[in-house]
Amino acid sequence: MTFEQASLLILLLAMLVLFSLERFRIEVVAIAGLLAGYALRLYSTEQVFSGFASPVVITVVEILLIVQVLARAQLFDQLADFFVRARFSNTAVIATLSGAAGFISIFMNDIGAFSISLPATLRVSAALAIPKRQLIMPISFAALLGGIVSLIGTPANMLVGNALAEASGTGFRLFDFAYVGLPVAIVGIIMTAWLAPRLFPNEESDPPEPTSSSRRRIAERRIPAGSSLIGTRLSDLPGRFSLQPHTLIRDEKFLFGMPDKLVIEAGDLLLAEADHMVFEGLQSAGTLLPQRHPSLAPADLDYVEAVVMPESTLVGSRLHSLEVFSSRDIIVSALSMRSPRIEGRFADLQLSIGDILVLEGEREAIAQALDECECLPLAAQRPPSKSASWRPFAIFAVGVAATGFELVTPDVAFAGVVLVLALLNYLNIRQAMADLNWPIIIMLGAMIPIGSAVATTGTAQVIAAALGSMASLTEPTAGVALVLFLSMLLTPFVNNATVAIVMSPIAVAFAATAHHSPSAYLIAVAAGASLDFLTPFGHHNNTLAMGIGSYRFSDFLKAGAPLTLVSYGLALLLIYLFWL
Repeated sequence: MTFEQASLLILLLAMLVLFSLERFRIEVVAIAGLLAGYALRLYSTEQVFSGFASPVVITVVEILLIVQVLARAQLFDQLADFFVRARFSNTAVIATLSGAAGFISIFMNDIGAFSISLPATLRVSAALAIPKRQLIMPISFAALLGGIVSLIGTPANMLVGNALAEASGTGFRLFDFAYVGLPVAIVGIIMTAWLAPRLFPNEESDPPEPTSSSRRRIAERRIPAGSSLIGTRLSDLPGRFSLQPHTLIRDEKFLFGMPDKLVIEAGDLLLAEADHMVFEGLQSAGTLLPQRHPSLAPADLDYVEAVVMPESTLVGSRLHSLEVFSSRDIIVSALSMRSPRIEGRFADLQLSIGDILVLEGEREAIAQALDECECLPLAAQRPPSKSASWRPFAIFAVGVAATGFELVTPDVAFAGVVLVLALLNYLNIRQAMADLNWPIIIMLGAMIPIGSAVATTGTAQVIAAALGSMASLTEPTAGVALVLFLSMLLTPFVNNATVAIVMSPIAVAFAATAHHSPSAYLIAVAAGASLDFLTPFGHHNNTLAMGIGSYRFSDFLKAGAPLTLVSYGLALLLIYLFWL
């Protein structure tokens, strides 16, 4: 092994560890690795930033711009009205919603499909009284499964297609992935829809749900004169009023002591946790008073729930420091948190991914604030006219068709879609570019030269030879099975694009060593990179699902383990049938 090969392996291993630890921002790790590779002379000066001009990165940017328009169009939300009228079983509702999310994910990135389907799913849950724990995880998994069906379904697929083009001169076509991806997606969606009601039954012992219909909220409320809470001990609140007290404040001072010794008085501030219906009932009865808005009367207030996304600037911030809201006269009246740790006052609570804010203020101001801080509203803020909602989808469909019939390459086709959307005023490119998830884009552009170096330095051949000692080179199924397994092993710890970048040159070299076509091995990489169901941290969708659906870590193992095993076996069989 040469110095270049050894240094590249060490660099890749260090980056994978740093990515998985999440102690540093992913774009910082990626740029540091990119410059370290240049310092080690793994690629030339001209190649350092070549990844940012890659068609893969350009296509990802275009898809993210288009997703912003499709999410606002909310055509998918009309499914909620259909389910209210139809009389489907819970399993049928879960399967239909998951199928729709998976279908959308075929044509855009996974988290975009999940974001579009989430508001409709929550409304269906509330309207049909289906526990959200039966719905949220299935649509998250469905978005991941749908992504493996097409070339543009996930950045990992585009990166794998790019690797095949470099290795053989011809990349994958738009739906080459469907031979494996479509059956796996269909079986996975049906299996998850069957499992969800059985793994997460509608029982009183279930963990609290995430939205206004049932998820418990944390709020700080004042005790008015004449309140029925006056004279009540804190220890009696859970039994008598369904309130879980956390902090009692009197004259701006914390009261300490045993709950059975602390008695509520008029004018006290109570930080408590309860179902939203409990808070609304106590407020209607005059038992608790909410914080008054500084400028608007209650009749003029709009109420919006919004979830903190992984890329949100609010992650790690405390409520008292949210200038994005206070500068627009928006108050956070309540909060649903993933973390059970509650200390201090309401304004001292710290936000994390998946937390849900209850915002009060002017509707336009709330919309602007959520765009700025990258939070996802859980209910439509301004429903579009149904007559116009289909047009962005039609424009996007034309771009997909142009790619599918190989009239133009994906980057050119979707550039045309972006242009048409901008000309028709569906897309403000300047604003949309500011709203992009730039850390992911920077990471992609920085990792491409490093991934290419795995092939150009001969490192891939070294790894392939090592893998060859573990599998019979005369039997391609064994080699594909190993590549698929390694890809699935890596993807819970690093994002699927990084898995594709690291594994693609290894798969190509392994195929060359065994004198096989690289197509089957790269399909295995693409499938393995997206079959990520075992942990809540392996993919942003699962992280959001855990927060919004109040899942435990073990819930992902219960639902994800059988799905992972079935997906692995079925994917391997389909690769054997269609690609070997």
